[in-house]
Amino acid sequence: MKMFWRLKTAAMFVFMTGLLVAIGAVIGYFVDDVWLGLLIMLGLSVAMNFYAYFGSKKEALAANNVTLIQREDCPELYEVVERLATKAGLPMPEVGISEVPMPNAFATGRNPKNAAVVATRPLLDLLTEEELEGVMAHEMSHVKNRDILVMSVASTLASMISFLARIGVYSALANSGNKNGGGIIIMLLMEITLPIAAMMVQLGVSRSREYLADESGGRLTGNPMALADALMKLERGCAAPTNTYDRDAYASMWISNPISGKSFASNLFRTHPSTAERIERLRKLDMELRGFR
Repeated sequence: MKMFWRLKTAAMFVFMTGLLVAIGAVIGYFVDDVWLGLLIMLGLSVAMNFYAYFGSKKEALAANNVTLIQREDCPELYEVVERLATKAGLPMPEVGISEVPMPNAFATGRNPKNAAVVATRPLLDLLTEEELEGVMAHEMSHVKNRDILVMSVASTLASMISFLARIGVYSALANSGNKNGGGIIIMLLMEITLPIAAMMVQLGVSRSREYLADESGGRLTGNPMALADALMKLERGCAAPTNTYDRDAYASMWISNPISGKSFASNLFRTHPSTAERIERLRKLDMELRGFR
């Protein structure tokens, strides 16, 4: 199953890379140098991925009001993470508590040696110890599977596709006297359709990695239903009126969709699989681990 999700993610990245190459070639066509367009695309891609690789952790912690803690600050959370790190064969990550007003958790960092796992204060007040362990096992699985890096790259590629599609339109308009009108129409269509396609692929990557982390976390604890129970509680907590979280750019980081149900658009372009589907998969995993087929 893990191989399936990894292959699916790889296929999505191939598709997004193809979109970038196509946009670069079209930009090059309108400036009479296809290779120049491709080089521009490559340079921007490297620069943005470099920033995403090295800067995403610091930015995520600051944007979500996270305070890094030591064992004495919150022994329950710290010891759960420490136990899971040992069991998973991972270095001990930094541990943080976020003050955002919803029960949720996320992981960040470019690799296991640079990782941090974060729980919100409402989550600590809401979950049992087993449920907390299930949630943290999910986040530690993100660390082990290097999902933070995968999602940072996916987000960067999606942003680049949108940016380059806009540049392509400007190039087409600036050189419209030298090219036929059909090319301009094509570029306008690309500006509309390609960012949407990139967003859908990014969302697909996000959902795939959530399924993988659910499975990996369930196997790590041997108790998938504790995570399932936690997900139900978190969904209700995130849907409560007290949740005022509105940072769409960070929505995909959290274990439970922090803006679910707040608008038609947020549901249409949701970053997470449905909780019901995740729970059903965890139930099947639980039956597998218990020897029922």
